[in-house]
Amino acid sequence: MLCSLYIENYVLIERLSIDFGQGFSVITGETGAGKSIILGALGLILGQRTDSKAIREGASKCVIEGTFTIVSYDLQPFFATNELEYADETIIRREIYASGKSRAFINDSPVGLLQLKELGEKLIDIHSQHQNLLLQHSAFQLNVVDIVANTRLLLKEYQNAFASYQIKQKQLVDLRSLSLQKQAERDYLLFQWQQLLDAKLVDDEQEMLEEELNILQHAGEIKDYLQKTLHIIDGHDNAVLSSLKEAMGMMRHAQQLFPAMEEYERRIDSIQIELKDITGELGKHEMSIDVEPDRLLQVQQRLDELYSLEQKHRVTTLSALIDLRDKFATELKHIEEFDEDILTLEKETAHLLQEVVVLGEQLSVEREKSFSVIVQHVEKQLRQLGMKHVVFQVERKQLTDWTLIGHDEIQFLFSSNMQVKPQPVAQIASGGEISRVMLSLKSLIANTKSLPTIIFDEIDMGISGEIANAMSLIMKQLGGVMQVIAITHLPQIAAKGMFHYRVSKTIHNAISETTIQKLSETERVAEIATMLSGASVTQAAIDNAKQLLAGA
Repeated sequence: MLCSLYIENYVLIERLSIDFGQGFSVITGETGAGKSIILGALGLILGQRTDSKAIREGASKCVIEGTFTIVSYDLQPFFATNELEYADETIIRREIYASGKSRAFINDSPVGLLQLKELGEKLIDIHSQHQNLLLQHSAFQLNVVDIVANTRLLLKEYQNAFASYQIKQKQLVDLRSLSLQKQAERDYLLFQWQQLLDAKLVDDEQEMLEEELNILQHAGEIKDYLQKTLHIIDGHDNAVLSSLKEAMGMMRHAQQLFPAMEEYERRIDSIQIELKDITGELGKHEMSIDVEPDRLLQVQQRLDELYSLEQKHRVTTLSALIDLRDKFATELKHIEEFDEDILTLEKETAHLLQEVVVLGEQLSVEREKSFSVIVQHVEKQLRQLGMKHVVFQVERKQLTDWTLIGHDEIQFLFSSNMQVKPQPVAQIASGGEISRVMLSLKSLIANTKSLPTIIFDEIDMGISGEIANAMSLIMKQLGGVMQVIAITHLPQIAAKGMFHYRVSKTIHNAISETTIQKLSETERVAEIATMLSGASVTQAAIDNAKQLLAGA
């Protein structure tokens, strides 16, 4: 529950500090006194956004701090998840600077607005007049049903399954789209791959062909050079080998006279042997080299084919062409595998959809079980609030598609007159009737959800008299199980509060300032008398105020 609220330099508030008690409290004050300002400051520590315009003129920053008792609300998991220090009495603080920056703290630990908002939603429900517009939205009506039906765990399980189904379905759609795209590319890839496959590419073939081409193009010259070389070595009487043979004879004679020449004889002999080997090998080469126009043409054509393929595919080597051929083969294989992958994904998607359907149907059943509870509670309270012939119904329509919240569309139907058929509440109910319907729903939700604190901001708009008295009794009854704070203009409601606060606006040195004060019993009589009779308080108004308070 909200224990205290401190506000400094916020709009018209210089400094304000107020303590709140358990049960049912009321806040009153003239229009424009600043009740909405206090509510706005409270909203800031609950995670609402703001800007530097909220700062009181002349101040560098504003501070809003709220103290909450949370011992009974099982909030330890929130603090553990967000790595915050837990305390039974938790302090939330918000600081807003003139520069536009702001900071938020939970028990003096810095937090972001999302964390602040998440905790705030677990602490306080602020119901203002604009929240009556929620009755126009099916999502709000469905949320009421889910709270009463206590489907939180089942809904979470369903939503996890639905999220998995959506992910798998997107994968399937993407794969089908990619498959269509790749099928369109298949013919092109197949042509490219087939062309490279037909080329029968072999590693190092290009280098070997280029070497062979060079030989074939110069075969005559090479053969002539080889023949001339062979002739010089061993082709006539004065050839190199004949001269070496003669030299060997000379060396044999020389070594008989000069033994040191034996080594040179051996070396000349070795040269002679090497030249004979060279002559034999050169002879073989000379015999093997022929001018072959047909082979030359074949090699040129094959190289032209390889060069053309390299140029077409913008590569410079045969190995790069081979890599490209293999890449095309891999892509074609993947395309062929798409059908199998799609079939697998279709089975997985169908399985997840079946899980969604089973959980969704369970969800619908649980929701429908709560309809009678909602109808009985709302009709009972609306009769207490002066609608003797009210009919309230909960209608469920089945959506064509599954959504994150199931396939149910909930609509509240309402009629306050016997001769009028129930219609959607937002279309048929007046402003005062909508306020009463919302109070009935809020009281049902509060009892079901065990919300720590609920604040009603002028929910009594458009009602008066006995209906106002009945509304005050409902709020007082709610105050027996939770903290309820009502901002009201009606004396019947103000009189039912256990605690009464008055918001006032004073002007000092041409500067307006909003203050709040907890009223004593005597001050409450005066305040309620003023609410009854206006500025000129009569004795009858005072007596009436005392009667209202005594009846509370």
